[in-house]
Amino acid sequence: MRAVLIDAKGVAPRLVSDADEALLSGPVELDVLASGLNYKDAMALAGRGIARSFPLIPGIDVVGRVTASEVAEWSPGDLVILTGDGLGELRHGGFASRARVRPDALVHLPAGLTAERAAAIGTAGLTAMLAALRLEADGLAPASGDVLVTGASGGVGSVAVALLAARGHRVIASTGRSEENAGYLHALGAAEVIDRRELGQEIGRPLQSQRWIGAVDAVGSTTLANVLAGTARGGTVAACGLAQGPDLPTTVMPFILRGVTLAGVDSVDCPLPLRQRAWDALARELDADLLDAMTTRIALADVIPAAERLLAGEVRGRTVVDVSL
Repeated sequence: MRAVLIDAKGVAPRLVSDADEALLSGPVELDVLASGLNYKDAMALAGRGIARSFPLIPGIDVVGRVTASEVAEWSPGDLVILTGDGLGELRHGGFASRARVRPDALVHLPAGLTAERAAAIGTAGLTAMLAALRLEADGLAPASGDVLVTGASGGVGSVAVALLAARGHRVIASTGRSEENAGYLHALGAAEVIDRRELGQEIGRPLQSQRWIGAVDAVGSTTLANVLAGTARGGTVAACGLAQGPDLPTTVMPFILRGVTLAGVDSVDCPLPLRQRAWDALARELDADLLDAMTTRIALADVIPAAERLLAGEVRGRTVVDVSL
């Protein structure tokens, strides 16, 4: 079994060509077909507090084929997706050629979606869809007003821009290196691109001009505070990340004077029916050509250096890991 392995806290990760399958535990055995590299994986590989059990195979996304199962719900040959559920944190994840997993969060690979494209969607895409569903559950409609996406050139942001634009929303995309990323984001469907410094450089007034009726925020901290301050009356902000930090230096004013809702989006422990609903919607709605355009493919051997580039802000879109290479 080939795998990326973190042996202990504070120890650099390494690629292993003959990892012991006895490390693995779980009632459903898989051949891993593909995985995805996420910001959370990069943090785990860098020793930034994500990994909580050792030794650990990181990788919070797994797309695979069932080879054996101790539960009736799954049979050999089934194609499945597993994201979150403690993978790459407490349980061995997808950066390996084999996996054993719990059935609790497994979903069927939707018809028409390849394993590679499912890995390209991964946790990031699932999170983006959950955020879009949350906004629309609060009444967001294309005629309601603009929708902001922060961290728009990242994994969650790229998929969120594409999904929301395809659903008819006018999307404002906030990104670093806006001149470099503008063409990429416009191609995904963004109507307007703004530089992240407008939102993340310093804390503005607690109530600012009402610029958007909804937002998907993958950044947190000062950026999220300014997003809330610029949200129109009755709007909703779906918070799903903390790339800038976990703090939130805001006031209650957006909530009590404009009725703004701050909605948390959790893809790790998302209930199974909602998880399957989101994946089915992704398979139907996410344009395959746009998904391919935002996706970079790497070998398992390239995961560690790619994670370093991701943390440095040098990677945009989604990264698929071919565990056979």
